[in-house]
Amino acid sequence: MSINTKENIDAIFEKLESFLKSKTVIGEPIKIGETTIIPFIDITFGLGTGGGGGKDEKGNDGTGSGAGAGAKISATAVLVIKGEQVELLPIKKAGGLEKLLDMVPEIVDKVKEQKEDDD
Repeated sequence: MSINTKENIDAIFEKLESFLKSKTVIGEPIKIGETTIIPFIDITFGLGTGGGGGKDEKGNDGTGSGAGAGAKISATAVLVIKGEQVELLPIKKAGGLEKLLDMVPEIVDKVKEQKEDDD
């Protein structure tokens, strides 16, 4: 493994380590009226490296190396705290989002406000 490849791998792992903190898996609490929503996030990532060397048809030596990473982040559940009621709602299960909307109907207005602020 060439020095550049090792440096690239070390840099990728360093960035992943700083990225994969507890705040990445458990999102920042969102306050909507008297309700607090805490998102839970699933992170999947992959990493690949490669390198090699050889000669071309003229006899010139050459080497090459590379590294790359990819990630996918998706919400898996939300913890809803409303007064004395605390409930963990899975996002991927049927009915999870509908139940969240029933518990916190103001969430639609909050999302619309956020979208308008971003535009």
